[in-house]
Amino acid sequence: MQVPSQGLIENIKEILRYEVERFKDSEFTEFANETIVALDKGITSERSIPPIVDSLRNAYLRLHEGDLKQQIKIEYRDYLLNHDSSKTTQVDDTKIADLRFPTEWFPTTREIRRSIHLHVGPTNSGKTYQALKRLEQAESGIYAGPLRLLAHEVFTRLNNQGKACHLITGDERIAAEGDDVRMSSCTVEMVPVTSEVEVAVIDEIQMIGDKERGWAWTEALLGLRAKELHLCGEERSVPLIRELAAAMGDELRIHCYERLSPLQTQSQSLGHIKRLKKGDCVVAFSEMAIHSLKAEIQRLLKKPVAVVYGNLPPEVRAQQAALFNDPNNEYDILVASDAVGMGLNLSIKRIVFSTTAKWNGNTHVPIPMNQIKQIAGRAGRYRTVAQAVENKTLAGGPDVAKVANITTLPAASPPKTLGLVTTLESKDLKYIHSSMNANPEPIMTAGLFPPVGVFLRFAAFFPPSTPFSYILLRLHRNSLVHHRFHLCALKDHVGIADVIESVDNLSLSDRFNFCVAPASMSDQRLVPVIKAYARCVGNHSGGALLDIKELDLELLNRQVNVGSRAYLENLESLHKALILYLWLSYRFAGVFTSQAMAYYVKNLVEDRIQSLLSQISATDGTGDFKRKSQQAMLRKLIAKQPEVSTMIPKREANSLSSKAQQISHEPPPFIRRLKSESRRSSPVDSPHIPPQHAYGAILNDL
Repeated sequence: MQVPSQGLIENIKEILRYEVERFKDSEFTEFANETIVALDKGITSERSIPPIVDSLRNAYLRLHEGDLKQQIKIEYRDYLLNHDSSKTTQVDDTKIADLRFPTEWFPTTREIRRSIHLHVGPTNSGKTYQALKRLEQAESGIYAGPLRLLAHEVFTRLNNQGKACHLITGDERIAAEGDDVRMSSCTVEMVPVTSEVEVAVIDEIQMIGDKERGWAWTEALLGLRAKELHLCGEERSVPLIRELAAAMGDELRIHCYERLSPLQTQSQSLGHIKRLKKGDCVVAFSEMAIHSLKAEIQRLLKKPVAVVYGNLPPEVRAQQAALFNDPNNEYDILVASDAVGMGLNLSIKRIVFSTTAKWNGNTHVPIPMNQIKQIAGRAGRYRTVAQAVENKTLAGGPDVAKVANITTLPAASPPKTLGLVTTLESKDLKYIHSSMNANPEPIMTAGLFPPVGVFLRFAAFFPPSTPFSYILLRLHRNSLVHHRFHLCALKDHVGIADVIESVDNLSLSDRFNFCVAPASMSDQRLVPVIKAYARCVGNHSGGALLDIKELDLELLNRQVNVGSRAYLENLESLHKALILYLWLSYRFAGVFTSQAMAYYVKNLVEDRIQSLLSQISATDGTGDFKRKSQQAMLRKLIAKQPEVSTMIPKREANSLSSKAQQISHEPPPFIRRLKSESRRSSPVDSPHIPPQHAYGAILNDL
């Protein structure tokens, strides 16, 4: 945990003192004083930074007034509820929230001794092929992958080979024909752990250490009832998997693979966009950078460019990949985000990194070494799936059944395609070289998330009026976890809980389902849609697609300027809203009844996005990529630490630091709004937040 700087702490303390003067409330003053003491402690104590200091620091560094506003509300509400619950709620958090022994969550699985095969190696080494080959030989089985694209690919592959297979993802179900279907291809969050099968495959097992999604890989690993369990991933997962296998009493065999085609980091950077060639993939780490690079490449090279990034629907990503892979068109170059590192088969000859840093929500950080390697490994791919199908085979090595406990499988002998890696600018090349030559740190912990049963037992100890987000936070902060596990972050859970808090007639289970739904609070267009969906569940009606006015379906009929970025972003948001509708339709089938129509509209949106991507040009306000991205970085850095201005040209530093001082020393706008909200708010009768609290009235509006 990073120690916050003195300047940052002083700014947060100044905001708290300002609010104390504004509200003149005794309990808020007590809260603010205790928080200021904790902030001071956070500067001097590197090993034990109080959680409130870290949460306020992260909210402040996001440089969005809504984040800090929300975080202050959350912390003050928790302060009030913690003090009040000590009188009304006698609950030993640690007994209920004891998550130290997750292997015991699956007692029927522990009754069998599984044979675990761990396939490890770099990208393009044939490790997943070997696991899927064994799955094809089995009478029954499950594939679990990180992306719907991968689940769909395996689903198609098995059915084409005469193995009837179901598709199970969060927002899509396709049932295979027949009465005795014993194969399923799933996203990892949807794995049916209660099903007993002969073979199961869990792909990208290194994601068990992910800070947000790792829990899904942990549950699949611990819970799948398979005689043979095949795990595919990076070599850095070996120590953790070895320890977990021993704890479960399972047999472990490790299979090590070498890359099937050579990969070389070039000695020189590209230097200029004009030097891009057919088969190049330029990697950037923001949508603005991706569209700017695309526009600049099209302007200079006079050719269309394919794009792939996370906010694009998976179907559109696959279509863009197909354009790039097709040798008979002009889409010779791909511009992509880190989404290119997983889930797509691409005929990339060279990876070109446009930068080696990205914004992580708090600050600009170097791209992790393991991510550099995974992205770089996409260059010189041994064989795409299309080529494999055409040749009736896939790349691979010896049969997995012949492999001993620990073996190294050599690269296959067919002709190899050299993969190249470089950077756009020379200053980034040294970091790429060091990353490619380094050994990434091993994964030390597996992700966990409190199961719904644990959460419901915990929530039962609180009065019905207790805010749902408070229960989530308290369970998360007070859970006991073994040192080989970590609690996955509450990324959007708290925000969604607050959005639907005022919706009536939702059970605790309903609220929990909404909080774990695939919805991002970073897209503000989704907020009213989430609340509308929750009202449908609370009313047990009104869930027909055309009855939900918050869904802007008229967007598809709207006349827009050719290549409008704003229109593209609105389409992406609409697609997310439709995905959420479909996800909910499988959990509240009696409410969200327009599933077929939602699929149809989703396809229309995907077609429109695909069409729009080919129209976006350099005239759409994207401007010069380097200039705008550098200015954005400077503003964020100076707003966080004014002393950074000494590192940049004086003229630009003066104008930017002047703005930074306003941000640092003037009361932020949201404080003025909090004041007006408190004056308008009427007292709310709540056993936890007494009517006399001015902040209490505001918090009830969360």
